[in-house]
Amino acid sequence: MTFTSITTPRRARSSACAKNSSRASTRIRRSSLCCSSGAGPPAATSASTSSRASDCGCPPTGSTAGGTGTSSMRADIIRRIIRAYDDPIVRAYCWVRFWILRQRFLDEIGQYLPESGPVLDIGCGFGLFSLYYAVTAPARFVRGVDLSVRRIAMARRAASRLGIENVAYEEGDARTFKGDGEVAAAYMLDIVHHIAPDNVAPLLRRLHACLSPRGVLIVKDVDTRPALKRWFTWTLDKLMAPTTPVRYWSADELGAALRAAGFEVRRHAMLDFLPYPHVIYIATRRP
Repeated sequence: MTFTSITTPRRARSSACAKNSSRASTRIRRSSLCCSSGAGPPAATSASTSSRASDCGCPPTGSTAGGTGTSSMRADIIRRIIRAYDDPIVRAYCWVRFWILRQRFLDEIGQYLPESGPVLDIGCGFGLFSLYYAVTAPARFVRGVDLSVRRIAMARRAASRLGIENVAYEEGDARTFKGDGEVAAAYMLDIVHHIAPDNVAPLLRRLHACLSPRGVLIVKDVDTRPALKRWFTWTLDKLMAPTTPVRYWSADELGAALRAAGFEVRRHAMLDFLPYPHVIYIATRRP
């Protein structure tokens, strides 16, 4: 697929005009995601979850993603996103995904994303994380890309039901899109281990080219160690998507692949009460 320019539409380009930022915030406040001040306590976090930074230079752990909303408001956003999908099986899938990547983890990842400008969600699937990051920072314009026509259609319907305008979805192969130097940030959440190994390097090079100078690519994936956690993750992957191939990369392997594509790389490992070997790679485009 050939993609059109990824430059943010005028209504979402708040970095160029404060008036547009105000409009974007108004759109979100008027959408069905605007929760009341009496929203209940978040159900998506866990006091037993801990994190640690690896490789120097990472922001302090536990900081938030920026943007709008208290913790309880963000938990309400997650619940409403899940309810926006009309297929009960898809709704259950989204619940599991938000259970694995809970609000705390999403905000850990989101702290590395700019609060304004164009952001790419590679392998967006049903679009649940695109919706979350669009709502929590209304000055962003999040564009989700996925190979599945069905998933893209469902993501568009969910965005429409929620009244979210600073998000868009396109079906296609991210290795072929255009838009050099136009994207402020991109992210892939648990995607790399589902990509054929020979396709990873071309994809990383393409993402490097589309980012603006000092633009950032956030990759959340799983490490190959310890082995017990890897096998737990593999089992869940196969339960959720039995026909999808899985090939996990060690932290050193994926870090080397990102550096070979032209990125400066830091790692941010997160410990979880669930047996997942979570790793975040913060890959910055070299000037």
